[in-house]
Amino acid sequence: MKLKMTLVASAIALITACSPESKNSPEPKASPEPKVSAETETKAQASSPVEKMGEDALLAKAKTIHSNAIVLDTHHDFSVANFSEEKNYTMRLKSQVNLPKMAEGGLDVSWLIVYTGQKELNEAGYADAHKQAMAKFDAIHRLTTEIAPDEIELALTSDDVRRIVKSGKKVAMIGVENGYPIGTDINNVKKFYDLGARYMSLAHNGHSQLADSNTGDKDQVWLHNGLSDLGKEVVAEMNKWGIMLDISHPSKQANLQTMALSKAPVIASHSSARAVYDHSRNLDDEELLALKANGGVVQAVAFRSYVDGVKSKAFSDAKNEIYQKIAQAQGFTILSRAERKLLNAKAAASYWDAFDEIRHQGKAQVDKIGETIAQVDVSDFVDHIDYMVKLIGVDHVGISSDFDGGGGVKGWNDASETFNVTLELVKRGYSEQDINKMWSGNLLRVLDKVQAVAKELQAQ
Repeated sequence: MKLKMTLVASAIALITACSPESKNSPEPKASPEPKVSAETETKAQASSPVEKMGEDALLAKAKTIHSNAIVLDTHHDFSVANFSEEKNYTMRLKSQVNLPKMAEGGLDVSWLIVYTGQKELNEAGYADAHKQAMAKFDAIHRLTTEIAPDEIELALTSDDVRRIVKSGKKVAMIGVENGYPIGTDINNVKKFYDLGARYMSLAHNGHSQLADSNTGDKDQVWLHNGLSDLGKEVVAEMNKWGIMLDISHPSKQANLQTMALSKAPVIASHSSARAVYDHSRNLDDEELLALKANGGVVQAVAFRSYVDGVKSKAFSDAKNEIYQKIAQAQGFTILSRAERKLLNAKAAASYWDAFDEIRHQGKAQVDKIGETIAQVDVSDFVDHIDYMVKLIGVDHVGISSDFDGGGGVKGWNDASETFNVTLELVKRGYSEQDINKMWSGNLLRVLDKVQAVAKELQAQ
C-alpha cells in the first residue's frame, strides 16, 4: 500500500467511496496525498467545464481517480551515476524522478530509458554505443535487484505491472531510445529483449543506420528516405520478439514506413501534436491518423519547447540570462547542449552538480520573472491531449513527461507533481475510464497486442 503523506496546499481528504471496478481491473490502491500546485488548485473551479461542481468536490474526484489508476509515464531518462549504493533512487535526489518523488505524486510506473546519442555510423561508434547501452541496462537491473528490490520491480508484461502495483511496489520498465547501439548485428534485438527492453526507437537526433531522424526536417537532407534496408529487417525482428516500435524520434517518412510494415501496433513514447505546435518532434495529422489505423498509441509529452516553443523560449531566455550572470561572477562556464554531450558520465555528473548550485542561487530571481513572463504549463500540455483525442480518439492517446531528458512544464516539473495532470483532465471533463486509459490502459493494451503478435510469429 502506498504510504500516507501529509496534506499539501488546500487539498482535501480522498473520497473513500468509488464506483465498482470491472472484474479485470486492479484493486484500488491507497495513495499518499498528491502534491497540488497552488496555481493549478486556484484555477480548478474557474476553468472547469464541470463548473457546477465545487472546488473541493472536484479536487476530491480527481484524487480518487488518480489513486485508483495505474499511473504510468513512458519516458524517464537517467544518469548511471544515480544508480550506485551511495547515490540512488531511494533518495530524494535533484533528479525529476526517484522513488520518493514517485510516491509523492502517485506515479506507479517509470519507463527508464536506455539512451545513447547519435554518433558516427561505423563499427567504433556502434561498439561505444553498445557499451553505453549495456551500462544503462545494468544500472536498471541493479536498482531493481540490488539497491531497492523491496521498493521497485522490473515488469516485462502488463500482468507484471498489475501484480507489482497491487503488491505496493513501484514498477520499472525499460525503453531503448535510439537503435544505434544494435549496430549492424540484428541479433542485438533479441539481446535487448532478453535484458527487458519493451520498446525501441530506430533513430534519435541524427540519422542512424536504421532510419532517418526528425532532425532532417530542418535541412531536408536524408540518408535513407525513411528506413534503411537494415531498418526494415529490424522492424520485422522487433515484431518477432515483442518489442514495441517507438516512432517518437524518426522522420515522418520513416514513421509512415514503419507503421505500414509493422505487423503489430506501434507507440510514440513521447511526442505531441504538430498541429498545435509545429515542431519536427511532434506528429502531424497524417502520422496520427496512420497510428490510429495501426492500433497504436501516442504518448503526449510535457516538453516545453514541443508544447509551445514560443512561450518556452521567452521564459528560457530570461531565465538563462540570470544563470549566465551568476555563472560569470563565479567563473563557471555554462555549456551548450552539444558541449554537454561530449562529457563522460563522471564529468557530466560534476557539471550538473555545479549547475544545480547556479540554479539554486538564481531561484528567487527566476521565480520573480515567472510572475510576469508566461510559462508553458499543464494546461498548455493538455491542449495537445485534447487535440489528439478529438482527432484519433481517446483509445490512442497516453501521457509522458521526458523527465530528466529535458521534459517538464509548470505544474508538472517532476514526478511529485504528477497528480496535477489528472486534475487538469478532470477539469476538462474527462471520465475516470478515459483517464485510466490515458495513464496506462492504452499503452498496456498495445504491449499486450505486440506480445501476442510475437508469439504468433515465433510459432510460424
